[in-house]
Amino acid sequence: MITFLRGKIVEAIPTQAVIDVNGVGYEVLIPLSSLDKLPGPGQDVQLLTHLAVREDAHVLYGFMTSEEREIFRLLISNVKGIGPKLALNILSGTNPVSFKGAVANGDVKALSSISGVGKKTAERIVVDLKDRIGAVGAWEASSAAQASAVEDQKLNDAVSALIALGFKPEEAHKSVKGAVAMLGDSATVEELVRASLKK
Repeated sequence: MITFLRGKIVEAIPTQAVIDVNGVGYEVLIPLSSLDKLPGPGQDVQLLTHLAVREDAHVLYGFMTSEEREIFRLLISNVKGIGPKLALNILSGTNPVSFKGAVANGDVKALSSISGVGKKTAERIVVDLKDRIGAVGAWEASSAAQASAVEDQKLNDAVSALIALGFKPEEAHKSVKGAVAMLGDSATVEELVRASLKK
């Protein structure tokens, strides 16, 4: 399994990039969300990859973030009727946080607004992935507006960890806020989670 490529960008167009890794050019299919984050030609880059082996070809799919690759793999492995091409399309039409939020909240309308995704496919995505994405996905989406600041990201990470441990979202948020009030803004995610669990 090829898990990542590190090399120089030779060229990048909306659906693919060519990466020179020590003199070997790898053609990698990418979503638009990754294209936007790629550096210019000749620049160093590291792309996370997924290798799909078919009867007629070995195809590399590339992603700039682990979240994009995770959603790609969730889609092709768990949703009947979604292959790599449609999974890339979905990633090109939304970002990982919005996608998780739409699935967790059963927002078929938002999913079916993505090019290539009809209402039935959107419903199937919700049914097949809702349990896998769960409350953490809903929390990430609802917090996305504030997640740009480092402090907010730290709070979101702590809340997500508590939800993963079985807390209800509101309960987790309240506990983390209490932990911040007690420990201060410099507390790490781990310290916030530990303090919340003690309470």
